[in-house]
Amino acid sequence: MGIREKLEELRDQGLADIQKTADLDSINKIRVRLLGKKGPITNVLRGMKDLSAEERPQVGKFANQIKQDLQAKLDEKKSQIEDDLLQAKLQSEKIDVTLPGTSVAQGQPHVIQQVIDQVVDIFTDMGYQVAVGDEVEEEEYNFEKLNLPKDHPARDMQDTFYVTPSILMRTQTSPMQARMLEKHDFSKGPLKMISPGKVYRRDTDDATHSHQFHQIEGMVVGKHITMADLKGTLELVAQKLFGDQLQVRLRPSYFPFTEPSVEADITCFNCMGKGCPICKGTGWIEVLGAGMTHPNVLKMSGVDPNVYGGFAFGLGPDRFAMLKYGVEDIRDFYLNDVRFLNQFDQKG
Repeated sequence: MGIREKLEELRDQGLADIQKTADLDSINKIRVRLLGKKGPITNVLRGMKDLSAEERPQVGKFANQIKQDLQAKLDEKKSQIEDDLLQAKLQSEKIDVTLPGTSVAQGQPHVIQQVIDQVVDIFTDMGYQVAVGDEVEEEEYNFEKLNLPKDHPARDMQDTFYVTPSILMRTQTSPMQARMLEKHDFSKGPLKMISPGKVYRRDTDDATHSHQFHQIEGMVVGKHITMADLKGTLELVAQKLFGDQLQVRLRPSYFPFTEPSVEADITCFNCMGKGCPICKGTGWIEVLGAGMTHPNVLKMSGVDPNVYGGFAFGLGPDRFAMLKYGVEDIRDFYLNDVRFLNQFDQKG
């Protein structure tokens, strides 16, 4: 059998093998077997040395044409297999857009944040501005400007995390009161502000205490501000949060930044004043501390206490949430147990 016949036979056999194959791996193997340096076509062409000078160009041209035919058929078959694989994949991954969608669980604000938002909404509706402030604070604003000098015994009530001798993690959000007093322009009206946020104290965590908790401090400073304004404000907040029938009573107390100072109680929202375990039979629940802004606090912020006066208060959203929802252990708020938190559906 001559070289031309052998080449024709290899071509026909190769085309048949290509036609029968159905995967990319087999295509690559056929390519190497037919067209590789050690393939049969190459071996056949080694016999061209025995041909005459006239036959060699013709056989060489014929051999190149066979290689091109085989290569073209290989490329065509490879493209066909790749297209078939793509179509099969698209079919297997096809999305039926007529099927109902899968519902996605929607998050909601933490229960304490919900309480904070409710309180903030109440005060902003009354024209208060919100001043958030930094959690890392200067000792001067956290203590001195609030009538708590370095030797004041009340500092023992607020065991503090110090960053440096003069920088600390704020123990209250009251520093914003001093900062707002310093920059407020009273010619434009009274200062009405609240400051919500996290505060930190070196406390032992238990059912009712935490080293990190939340506060909302508030202040109104202007002309002709009285204790009656304070009580009316607290009654409005209590009724908005706990119910329209609640009343507020004020009891004398002591805070270094207010004079006189009071503790505010609200009618027990569980028994409406009749006495129950929540209010320990008294009919009242203590909710916050307040009082008339101390003249020294005004002076240290550059405000004349002979012209201006005001009131201040501080409430704990954590405690409000415990009271409102009957939670006995404050630590439940911070464990992030979804089963617990889902009880406080904001839409509910």
